[in-house]
Amino acid sequence: MEIVHTLRDLRLRLAGEGLVGLVPTMGSLHDGHLALVKEASDHASCVVTSIFVNRLQFGPGEDFDRYPRDLEADTKRLASAGCQVVFAPTESEMYPIPQRYHVEPPPLQNDLEGAVRPGHFRGVCTVVLKLFHMVQPQVAIFGKKDYQQWTLLKEMVESLALPIRMIPGETIRAEDGLALSSRNAYLSSDERAEAPQLYLTLKRISSAIHAGNVSDHKLIIEQEAQALGQRGWHVDYLTLRSQHALSEPQAAERELVILAAARLGSTRLLDNLECFRSAVP
Repeated sequence: MEIVHTLRDLRLRLAGEGLVGLVPTMGSLHDGHLALVKEASDHASCVVTSIFVNRLQFGPGEDFDRYPRDLEADTKRLASAGCQVVFAPTESEMYPIPQRYHVEPPPLQNDLEGAVRPGHFRGVCTVVLKLFHMVQPQVAIFGKKDYQQWTLLKEMVESLALPIRMIPGETIRAEDGLALSSRNAYLSSDERAEAPQLYLTLKRISSAIHAGNVSDHKLIIEQEAQALGQRGWHVDYLTLRSQHALSEPQAAERELVILAAARLGSTRLLDNLECFRSAVP
């Protein structure tokens, strides 16, 4: 495995490579990231993992400065996961001049996560498009834990006719169901014990929907959100959407997804669960 820090060295390293797969990350890697790298290895002969904490997607007062960074530990983990190239640019390498050109996503960018974090997806789409141009992959892997991000990036690739095959990676969870995330490191021991309740909430809602209780799903979700609040959570959103466009589900839709974001102490946790209605009324 090779570690490169500049665009020049990246292009030299990838010259002559066959099928290149890209796994974009912000570092602080966990088993969820490594699963994406292993998935990429099934679809590409050369896997590039980028490590870059992107200032553009952090809003004022968010955790850009304290976001965990440990390049040495990350590269050790990647070496055993089948990664061939680590691209770890500095901020000046990624943005040698102020980034005055940006990707402006569709209105979905202002919903759900975007309503809580204005401008977040503008920063995500901009840096990912820039990484696509730098790495020039034929395949890119993104985890579905960030479901809204996955939806927007997949649509960006389709809308801009980029020659990249987008492959989703399933959410990797701890044994107690907590979705793996770099921000889980912020949880205290008591908060870590409580954190799986978010996934259990999603599972209860999914069971109700599978049983056909979609017409009153808003009441079910409201009750579950209140229950989380009583346990000390601050719920940003808990909602049911269509899997395909994250729009409000229509009466005949069967492929649905429950999305949640909630704070436990000072840590904001994100999760989702795809669900399928068993019968259409």
